Amino acid sequence: MKELIVEASIDNLDEVLIFVNEELTRHNCPSEIQSQIDIAVEEIFMNIAHYAYKPARGDIAISIYAGNEVIIIFEDTGKPFNPLEQAAPDLDKPLKEREIGGLGIFMVRQIMDKVLYRHVDSNKNVLIIRKKINFF
Repeated sequence: MKELIVEASIDNLDEVLIFVNEELTRHNCPSEIQSQIDIAVEEIFMNIAHYAYKPARGDIAISIYAGNEVIIIFEDTGKPFNPLEQAAPDLDKPLKEREIGGLGIFMVRQIMDKVLYRHVDSNKNVLIIRKKINFF
């Protein structure tokens, strides 16, 4: 498992995506699955960067394991937040009537095989996403 620790700042998104994609490429992840994982990683990282520490600053640790499946773990010590407790957006409502937020984690849950959340050690958010890359 490889790990990257960066400040939870939108300025570090490119570094995070490069880190993840280098590992996915190294394990011959199909480009379609790689694109799906990129969407999930970007959504999760941006949410942490925008909301976890405001108004202060803090770090995020991103760990990745790639084999028959990809496991990516996001850890931060920002405000406790379980994105899986958020209600799914009502996609049947007209766009103007929908509440802001919730669509990103909805997308992550749709494109990843598994999304898990834990709050550990009384101060750490841990979000784990999993995606099979080898179907044999």
